[in-house]
Amino acid sequence: MEEPIQGSSSTIHQQPQNDIQEETTFNANLTETPAVNVVRKLLFRRLLVGVKDGRFFVGSFHCLDKQGNLILQDTVEYRSIHRSSPSPMEQRCLGLVLIPFSCRTSCHVDLSLDEQLSMLSLSNNQ
Repeated sequence: MEEPIQGSSSTIHQQPQNDIQEETTFNANLTETPAVNVVRKLLFRRLLVGVKDGRFFVGSFHCLDKQGNLILQDTVEYRSIHRSSPSPMEQRCLGLVLIPFSCRTSCHVDLSLDEQLSMLSLSNNQ
């Protein structure tokens, strides 16, 4: 359904304009649930996610699928080491990581000091 556009040296295919308008209309008709709004606010925030084997991951929240699997980007893995060493934790940079819902034990949002103070003031007012 693409319409070719003749150029001087090659043919360029362009998507028909009405298909783009239909897609935009379809997306505008979707209603967002409160849960979707909460997840949308968490996008690109730093998360600390714990998994069953004791490791935890710190990274930027990138995606959540329908099954509850998380994708973090710019992720660092932390794990405790049992040998005697100056640091009880070992870390390594991983990049993009998928954490299955079945493995996740905890999930925390990394808040700035100002955000933490505002959360405390909200909880004290209740």
